[in-house]
Amino acid sequence: MSADSDKPSYVLRYFDAIGYGESIRLLLTAANVEWTEERPEWPREKPNQPFGRLPVLIEKSTDGSPEFLICESGSVERYLARTYGFLPTDLKKAALQEQIRDQLIDAIVAFTGFVRDIHDEDKNAKLKTFEEMLDKIIAIQTKNLKSNGNTGRLFGDSLSYADIATYVFFKNVAIGFVKFKADIADYLKPKLTPEIIKLISTVETDPKLAKNVLKSGNLVAAISA
Repeated sequence: MSADSDKPSYVLRYFDAIGYGESIRLLLTAANVEWTEERPEWPREKPNQPFGRLPVLIEKSTDGSPEFLICESGSVERYLARTYGFLPTDLKKAALQEQIRDQLIDAIVAFTGFVRDIHDEDKNAKLKTFEEMLDKIIAIQTKNLKSNGNTGRLFGDSLSYADIATYVFFKNVAIGFVKFKADIADYLKPKLTPEIIKLISTVETDPKLAKNVLKSGNLVAAISA
């Protein structure tokens, strides 16, 4: 993807999935940098990754030589968000956005537990935990959006890290998780508030993201179906 020549370029290693890679994809897209994606053969390439898992981001200097490698999705996201201005420089204001992302990941981990458990009783308990967390997230995010004037943005009037992380969370639930629980989107859709739906639409139509945001699916269409 072509971008400004005075910026570094990047290689993202991740699977062909929304998962933990989508926020990174959208941050790279919004930053208007050159980047490509590698899909390592798994699990053969697992031992060759620094922490034995994905995503991995490689930053290359302007002459194309690798100069920085970073792992763990949260660390990658925060690095890119700070580098390209999607997190505020004020530490307290940044922390308010970062805590949102961490709450969203807690819910994803709960759903992953539901997928991995083999006993029905344990699966049902994990699913209930996820649903309770999802309800709480929707309530908190709706309150935050109202406090920001219901602009479709969680903070201020421009695209932020929190907006991207929230959009990707709901994309995972409504599109990515369906292959593990076919009716999960049916649980989600009636609970979405007008404020959340506006955020989803605002992010999905943001001109900064136009190159990449729909490649993993149209979330507005998914929640409207």
